[in-house]
Amino acid sequence: MPDESASSPRSVGVTSLSLLSRVRSRDQEAWRKLVWLYGPLVNFWLRRSGLQDADVQDLFQEVFAAVAGSIDRFRRDRADGTFRGWLRTIVNSKVMDHHRRRKHQPRGEGGTEAQGRLMEREAHEQPPALDHDDAPAIRDLRLRGLELVRGEFEPRTWQMFWQVAVDCRAAADVARDMNVSPSAVRLAKSRVLRRLREELGDLEP
Repeated sequence: MPDESASSPRSVGVTSLSLLSRVRSRDQEAWRKLVWLYGPLVNFWLRRSGLQDADVQDLFQEVFAAVAGSIDRFRRDRADGTFRGWLRTIVNSKVMDHHRRRKHQPRGEGGTEAQGRLMEREAHEQPPALDHDDAPAIRDLRLRGLELVRGEFEPRTWQMFWQVAVDCRAAADVARDMNVSPSAVRLAKSRVLRRLREELGDLEP
């Protein structure tokens, strides 16, 4: 079962296969990385839909079970063209299924008037749309994607990349502070981004 609290997976070295390709090949380490990478975003979407904690945990498992069962059918030219969009569709479907199940639950004997009103409300409610601003959760996803490849680079290379790509500093300023040429800073950025694309492939946040 997927574990949303899994610790950060360690890098396993450069490979020509993207993470998605390895997941499709039933690579267990790749699957653990996928859950670690996207689990917090799935959890965010589920909690924002107003579910109880226990329901969030159950649907979290259902979502990743659905991903495991249909990962071979994901294609970048469908939905909105991203794995994240495809995953969001699965989450939305599972939330809708949950509300339908709640709608058709039989009323327990001896229920109070308040319980009756609650069930009536649940019978007509729809899960909140998953189209609100989720920029903080997406930023967290991207940072986790970077964490997957960080161990493959020297600390100095990573520092140059981070200051330019994440902290949005000018390459010339970073070069001056680190006593290197601006071209060395740009090369560091290019190397990390290229490796990120290789690792994440169609999963690129």
